[in-house]
Amino acid sequence: MTQSWHDLLFAHWPLDPDALRGKVPANLPLDLFDGRAWLGVIPFHMTNVGPRGVPSLPGLSAFPELNVRTYVTLNGKPGVYFFSLDAASTLAVIGARTVFHLPYHRSAMAVHTDGRRVTYRSARRSSVNAQFLSTYSPVGVISPAARETLEYFLTERYCLYTTTRSGEPRRLQIHHKPWPLQTADAQIAVNTMATAAGITLPAVAPLLHFAKRLDVLAWGMQSAR
Repeated sequence: MTQSWHDLLFAHWPLDPDALRGKVPANLPLDLFDGRAWLGVIPFHMTNVGPRGVPSLPGLSAFPELNVRTYVTLNGKPGVYFFSLDAASTLAVIGARTVFHLPYHRSAMAVHTDGRRVTYRSARRSSVNAQFLSTYSPVGVISPAARETLEYFLTERYCLYTTTRSGEPRRLQIHHKPWPLQTADAQIAVNTMATAAGITLPAVAPLLHFAKRLDVLAWGMQSAR
């Protein structure tokens, strides 16, 4: 299937690995950088979502999404593990939960772009306090991450992992060009996304990056054993 991702903010915080190990399936080992785990809160919006060659479908092909994620590796292949994925499309939430076993949630979301500056709002439609409000923009030149750097570790990952109800690890592979990263400036007014997953963020400023657009191909879920 195809997806185009727009106006992404990567906000990352370092964590002690012990803070996450009990929240990630034991058969998906945490991937660490210099001994630290990392948690990312990633707001963006998507277009062109659907099977290749199929026309866009109202309510399903374009919507905002907000991810809370960390990083794992299995059998030598690094990937992403999601604690939550919030989306403004009810159909997308139902489909992703059913087909891909991913923890999607329906949220009220709004994205406004004024020149280079993006204002992003999200509030989960449930009793869980999972909210995000930020204004952000790029401040540096486009510079793809170099190998062996922290920026590369956090962004250049080409699969996601999840588990079935029986605990079997599953992998979904994606393909895209290297991220067109820029450093970013962000004012995060509200962020309870990690807390909603039972994770406490450290009292430090996040590492911030921005990407204007990335076109992605994705395949179906496969066994990761």
